[in-house]
Amino acid sequence: MKKNEYHIIGVMSGTSLDGVDLVQVMFSFNGKWNFEIIHTETMSYSEKWHGILKGLVSCSFEELQKIDDDYTKYLASIIKDFIRSNQIKNIDAVCSHGHTALHQPKKKLTYQIGNKPFLAEYLNETVICDFRVQDVELGGQGAPLVPIGDTLLFSEYDFCLNLGGFANISMDLNDERIAYDICPVNIVLNHYVNKLGFNYDDKGQIASTGHLNLELLNQLNAFDFYKERHPKSLGLEWVNVNIFPLIDGFQLETKDVLATFVEHIAVQIASEINKKSHATVLVTGGGVYNEYLINRLKTHSEHTILIPLNKIVEFKEALIFGFLGVLKLRDEVNCLQSVTGASKDHSSGIIFLP
Repeated sequence: MKKNEYHIIGVMSGTSLDGVDLVQVMFSFNGKWNFEIIHTETMSYSEKWHGILKGLVSCSFEELQKIDDDYTKYLASIIKDFIRSNQIKNIDAVCSHGHTALHQPKKKLTYQIGNKPFLAEYLNETVICDFRVQDVELGGQGAPLVPIGDTLLFSEYDFCLNLGGFANISMDLNDERIAYDICPVNIVLNHYVNKLGFNYDDKGQIASTGHLNLELLNQLNAFDFYKERHPKSLGLEWVNVNIFPLIDGFQLETKDVLATFVEHIAVQIASEINKKSHATVLVTGGGVYNEYLINRLKTHSEHTILIPLNKIVEFKEALIFGFLGVLKLRDEVNCLQSVTGASKDHSSGIIFLP
């Protein structure tokens, strides 16, 4: 039965490996969807889990299944602690993305760990998860899935840009929503700054001291992916095969790698958003805190770059995966053919009852 109010916990783990984002949110509908964020928390990964998740792409399918069991139990304990510590009652559903282990949509393959029925049993709550598989089976990219939330929750912006492990963007074009991955962001920047003993480049300070290597920049910008039409998506596998070997071949100082890759990111994003004039761009994700990156983006674009309140910056994806679960509960479309390239719009996700 459809209701006008839903109390949801949204859970997201992204490719940048910052940790598990959790958000308690109330969604309400009165002809238009609204939301109220009540509690948020990011649970950082332990060194052990950070190492395991970073190495998923090199695991066999049998190894992934074992990791999936362990990760589901680990994720369940994190969610239960969040519910307990915030004394959360009256939950309609826990809606979880899981963590992407494999994403090769051209082979009709996508695998997110942490989406097993054990979640519902352990939490004693309805769980909605595994949002990508059905779309891939229908011939879609299985990503990005956030644009339905951009459409229904953030419609006042011309572009919704997320700077996480990858940059992805969504917008309206010819009366339909489109979205796609633009380029890698933190999945590359963090990889190189880790070599200096840091988890991330605070405010982009290290990148700002580096020198731009034009030859590397030109080769980065020349990848065929950037010439492809949407729908299109990226995964760690693509980065491992294309980006890291190219950068490593130049044998640059880390600060020069960071400076050059930040410029690459800014150029690629600007090439997309500059297709419109005088636009408003909502920017979210951890990359927002890289002030050097944001300033380089502003240099390449004349648009109004808007950074929202911290809760939306950091928890927008967890918020929207919670919203995808609400739409699934209502048996309404939460995955758009125009975005992913699937054979039809559909209501994606699996519902596990306690």
